[in-house]
Amino acid sequence: MTQIAGLEGKMSDHAGYASLLYTDHYQLTMAQAYLQHGLAERRVRFDAFFRRAPNYGEHQAGYAVFAGLEDLLRWMEVARLSDAQAETLLAVEAGGGRRPFDERFVEWLRSRRGWQGVRVLSVAEGRVIHAEAPFVSVEGPLASVQLLETALLNHLNYATLVATKAARLRRIAGGATVLEFGMRRAQGRAAEAGTRAALIGGVDASSNVSTSLALGVAPRGTHAHSFVQAFIASGASEAEAFEAFARSYPDDCVLLLDTVDTLGSGLPNAIATFERLRKRGHEPLGVRLDSGDLAHLAVLVAKELDAAGFPDARITLSNQLDELTIWQVRQQVEEEAREQGQDPQRVLDRLAYGVGTRLITSHGAPSLDGVFKLVAVEDGEGWAPSVKRSDTPEKATIPGAKSLYRVYDARGMATADLVTVHDERPDPSAEMTLHHPRDARRRRLPAHEVSEVEPLLEVVWQDGAATAPSPDLSELRRRRERDEERLDVGVRRLRNPHRYHVSLSAGLWRLKREALGDPAPGPA
Repeated sequence: MTQIAGLEGKMSDHAGYASLLYTDHYQLTMAQAYLQHGLAERRVRFDAFFRRAPNYGEHQAGYAVFAGLEDLLRWMEVARLSDAQAETLLAVEAGGGRRPFDERFVEWLRSRRGWQGVRVLSVAEGRVIHAEAPFVSVEGPLASVQLLETALLNHLNYATLVATKAARLRRIAGGATVLEFGMRRAQGRAAEAGTRAALIGGVDASSNVSTSLALGVAPRGTHAHSFVQAFIASGASEAEAFEAFARSYPDDCVLLLDTVDTLGSGLPNAIATFERLRKRGHEPLGVRLDSGDLAHLAVLVAKELDAAGFPDARITLSNQLDELTIWQVRQQVEEEAREQGQDPQRVLDRLAYGVGTRLITSHGAPSLDGVFKLVAVEDGEGWAPSVKRSDTPEKATIPGAKSLYRVYDARGMATADLVTVHDERPDPSAEMTLHHPRDARRRRLPAHEVSEVEPLLEVVWQDGAATAPSPDLSELRRRRERDEERLDVGVRRLRNPHRYHVSLSAGLWRLKREALGDPAPGPA
């Protein structure tokens, strides 16, 4: 490890988020080399895409929900190289004491304000996206676009991962309330992006106060075991702790039952507290269960709350929940409620789910396989395709400047995302040929089977600024809901989802084969 004199062990503004140094080292070395060899201003096009949807092991996603775009555009607005950062970069030493970054390059970096000359096309944030389809395309001077890669993937990969997980939780939970409780388990400030993405994905609220308020959403939460413990340690009781909380929050009273004994003391003490609360003119919100067999306890607690005259009190479940465990809980509740002589649907309708660690970390699939690849270079006559062949076939890229369309069948359901050459316009009134992106398979869609062809990429950054104000959170959620409604149920299912078709147009398929030097086998 080589340290820079004067900065040993210190985090300072040299590591600032709103900095062009918020990147990987090799982005800087490549950008400088482009500058030195006359390629810095060569116009290029890069695509961002992911190779496969998240696979959580026991269950898999059939699609993703796009998030993080607003945060990326905000970063682009403020990212700069300060004087102090410039001095530090010039002081960096490589092997043999050589300084890898020269003054010309550092001055060039300092001039990168507003990403002039860079144009970003993107799928709208909040929409459903699919593996292999370019959800962001960036064109502009080579060195500038290269420099954008790390920050772009950093902002989009994680947020998309969490939004996707949240959408799965929303779907499995049905109409029940889902709360995001993951801030304490998040990776540092990623909690901010994670909470926003979770809200886009469909959770109803979050315990993260600062991010919730910044987004105009009321934060939600209950109390911890430590609240009851503190009262007991001070010579009081669980019952007195509950009474104190109820007096402080008479209209927002949710009591945690399992600090001492869920059924033996927690539930009776909560019911007694609720009765006193009601006499004072307030109704309790409910209780929370954070340990034990959550489904079994939920049924028993629901029965006792009903008997005590609190049929509307909610039961919030927490503790290592994810979409699979919520599905299992709901199945068990249905069975046990019948055995207890209760209406299963009434029990399910009063449940809420607090999901923390497994949402904010995307448990089982902690990273999205998102990449940013050079696909075209401007050569004076247009976009010349650039292709990465790779010894691993699935890592070979699809070359060329592209457009992206969503094809809807006669039912109005999404049947394929069609990737085309950038100036191709699919004609829904004519038969379409859709090519598999990796092999010679293809399928034909007669005109009568197509109801709509929707363009998905739109310009979101141009002339040094975002092209439109950011939509509010409710609009981002509506986009996700509309797209999910138009997915076949097989693509949406929890386990072993159907593979959604991402296809190449005839023109792009030919372009790819030509770029690879592999003549097309037969007519397109």
